[in-house]
Amino acid sequence: MALRLALLGLLVALWTWLQVQGAIGPQPQGEYLVAGAPAWEPAPVRGCSPEALAALDVRVEIPPPEGGWPGVPQAVDVFNVFAGEVMVAHGEREVCGRMHDAGTRDSRFRAGVGMVVVPPAGDMEPIRVAWTRPLKPAWIPTVRVGAPSPVQQIDTARLLVRAAALAVAIALAFTALMGFLSARDGVFLGYALLCLLAVLWQAILSGLSGYPQPWLPVGESEWRWLTALSCIGLSTLLYGMWLLVGGAALWLSSRRQLLQLTLACWIGGAVLAATLPMAALAPLARGVDLAFRLGYLVVFAIGLYGASHRRAFATAGGSAEGTAGLAAMLPFLAMGLLDLAGNRWLVEYRVEAIQGSITWFLTVSAYALNLRLGRLRRQRDEMQQLADTDALTSLPNRRAGLRTLELRLQQARAGDGELTVGFLDIDLFKRINDLHGHAVGDRVLVAVARVLAAAVGEPAHVIRMGGEEFLLLLPGVEGDAARRRMEFLRRRVSEAAAGLGVPGLAVTASIGLASLRAGDRDAAALLRRADEAMYRAKRGGRDRVEAACGEQGAPTPAE
Repeated sequence: MALRLALLGLLVALWTWLQVQGAIGPQPQGEYLVAGAPAWEPAPVRGCSPEALAALDVRVEIPPPEGGWPGVPQAVDVFNVFAGEVMVAHGEREVCGRMHDAGTRDSRFRAGVGMVVVPPAGDMEPIRVAWTRPLKPAWIPTVRVGAPSPVQQIDTARLLVRAAALAVAIALAFTALMGFLSARDGVFLGYALLCLLAVLWQAILSGLSGYPQPWLPVGESEWRWLTALSCIGLSTLLYGMWLLVGGAALWLSSRRQLLQLTLACWIGGAVLAATLPMAALAPLARGVDLAFRLGYLVVFAIGLYGASHRRAFATAGGSAEGTAGLAAMLPFLAMGLLDLAGNRWLVEYRVEAIQGSITWFLTVSAYALNLRLGRLRRQRDEMQQLADTDALTSLPNRRAGLRTLELRLQQARAGDGELTVGFLDIDLFKRINDLHGHAVGDRVLVAVARVLAAAVGEPAHVIRMGGEEFLLLLPGVEGDAARRRMEFLRRRVSEAAAGLGVPGLAVTASIGLASLRAGDRDAAALLRRADEAMYRAKRGGRDRVEAACGEQGAPTPAE
């Protein structure tokens, strides 16, 4: 009920938003549509305030080519400046912009802070770029210079990669929520929260928190947000990696302990990032990176151990998810090796590399969750099968049989068809147990069950109701045809005893028949008539078939 109300509320909110946006309403007439409104303000390119210039402690000059600038447009785009203002200047023209506020940047550059200038031919004045020194030495800003078209195309491609990573994380979060509603397994809910955390983390990391308008209250606290989310995100990644490689299966108590440690990193990282002075954020950020790398090596080593000891690992509770965990960790390993090698590509595309690694991790984790969902469904089906199956005879038990009977009854009424049931009881079964032992009695029950299942043909139509009683469903059969089939079964039950090879063992059965009547409100009346007919067969001498009173058929002596 709560889920339905929530969905209804979501639909109402979506409808209201579409109405406000004008997306729902009268359809445009004609062959074209004019949208938007004329602009009243200049392009959002602003100069640099004295306060902003004073905070820029890294200044770079891009010299002209030999012989001076050629007199054609030059695009300058600055990436990987995660906090503070970025200045781009040439001559007297000077603009500033922030990564986390797209409204302050040249709209021709979507993933970085850029500007297009046209230096006079032969001009020797360099293009000046400045930014605030980053907290982490590995986060090296990148300046790309060139013709406007290719520079802007690379900038747009960066934006698409960054936005796609967020879209994948959001889609995986919704998929996990659907899995949680289906399986009611808390792991799916935890994975959905991880995906939403990845969305928040990547939005701050990539600057998408300010695109097209700021939708997170980052403001001028970018480094605090990044440091806090690094503590939260990296600790959560380590915990997820530990679970994926099967570490919790080898160290059973680690799941709760590492979860508590991860929550402590969440709280501690958020508090420290919010309260420490700016000078102390750099050591904290570098310490978090170092702790992640050390933890990563430990988890990866555990995963390799599990892969090399597959049999023991599986015995301890590991599965195919362990291999998936190693695969999910490979991009982070590649990034670490490229960092050690000082790879130029990684320096330039660090944000995209981090987002790609996170997206890969989430995707492989989703694959592992699908494996888990399949295993949970198999376990559920097996449990359902066990709950509906008689352990001795492998026939449907009373609960499953009554459910099948109710279904056949509804089908008979809907199709104006016939339905007959037979209630079979093994005669003097207690005497068989007393004379030959309970082991022989169990063999008799199994033999009778096999005979009935083979004769009826449909396993779901032979039910062990309990003890020595069996229920037989005959949809589409009535009257004499049903009686002939029951007589055949009665004889086969007697013949089954001979195949057991127990001296002195004789097995007979009494069967009561009843057919569906127009006045039967439910299956209980039908079963009651069949049960009464079976007891009448008992009183009539056993080893016989009796039809319910008022129905076609008459008492038949034992053959």
